[in-house]
Amino acid sequence: METIIVYLENMFASLPKTSEVEHLKRELLSGMEDKYLELKREGKSENEAIGIVISEFGNIEELTAELGIQPAGIEEVAPVLTEEEAYDYAAVKRSVGLWTGLGVFLCASGVAFLIFLVTFFEHNNIKAMTGSMETGSLLGLIGMFVLIAIAVGMFIHSGMKLDRFKYMEKGFQLPYELKMSLQRSQAHFALTYRVSIITGVGLCVLSPAFIFAGAYINDDYASYGVSVFMLMAAVGVFLFIYYGNIQGAYTKLLEEPHLTADMKERERIVGAVGAIVWPLATALFLFTGFVYQRWDVNWAIFPITGVLFGMFSNTYHILKRKNPS
Repeated sequence: METIIVYLENMFASLPKTSEVEHLKRELLSGMEDKYLELKREGKSENEAIGIVISEFGNIEELTAELGIQPAGIEEVAPVLTEEEAYDYAAVKRSVGLWTGLGVFLCASGVAFLIFLVTFFEHNNIKAMTGSMETGSLLGLIGMFVLIAIAVGMFIHSGMKLDRFKYMEKGFQLPYELKMSLQRSQAHFALTYRVSIITGVGLCVLSPAFIFAGAYINDDYASYGVSVFMLMAAVGVFLFIYYGNIQGAYTKLLEEPHLTADMKERERIVGAVGAIVWPLATALFLFTGFVYQRWDVNWAIFPITGVLFGMFSNTYHILKRKNPS
C-alpha cells in the first residue's frame, strides 16, 4: 500500500495545491485502497494487487480534464528537495542553534562578569593605581567586551552557514517517503523538545530567587545574586534557542502550505521590532542597576518586556490577518 501512496503523491505533484485537488486525491486514495484490499482478499500477491490498482486508477489526465483542473505552470512547481539537502539543512539548523545559544550565553556571562567584579572590588574597596577608576569596573568591562566580541563572531558564523539555504524561501516539495521520515523524527523529538522548553522556563522563573536570597542574607550580596540570575537565565535561553532551532528545522521542512509573501513580511516586521526592543531592555536593565543600584527589582524588566512583546506580536498578526492589505 505504501507504493500506491507514493505513486499517488507523484501523480499529483504537478497539480496546484487547491482544496479541490486535495479532495480529488483523497477520493482516489480511498478508492485505490478499497480495490487493493479487495484484490488481496481474492488471493492476489502484493505486486499483482499494486499493478492492477495502478493500471485502473493511474490515468489522472481524464479526471483533471473533466474537472477543469490544469497542471501548474512551470514557475509554480516548486523544486523537490532531496534527502541529502533536507538532512543537511536540519544539521545546519542544529549547529546554528548551538552557536547562537552559546553566543547569547557569552553575552549574559559578560554582563554577569562585569557585575560580579564591580561588586567584589567595591565591597573590598580595591582601587586602581590611578585612583580614577575602580579596578573591578575596568577588568569587568574588558572581560565583558571580549566575551561579547566572541559572541558576535559566533552570530556572524552561524548566520553565514544558513546563507546557502536561501533558495528554500522560494518554496520546495518533499518526496513522500522523506516527508514521512521527517514526521517520524519530529515525533521522536517531541518529548525532548517539551522537556527542554519546560526546563528553560523553570530556570528563567527560578533565577530571580538568587537575587532575593542574596538580599535576604545581606544587601551587599544582592548584586552577586544578579550575576547568578544572569547565568541561570542564560542557560534557559540557550535551551530555547538550541532545541528551538531543531524544532524549527522540522517545522520549516514540513510546513504546508509554505509561508506566503504576506506572512513573510509579518515575520520580518516582528523580527525587526524584537531587534530593537530587547537591546533597549538590556540597556535599561544595566542603567537602572549601575546608576540606581536596583538589582533587586530591575530583573523584572525582562519578563515584562517578554509579555509586552508577545502581546504586540500576537495582536499584529491578528490585525494583519483581518486586514491583509
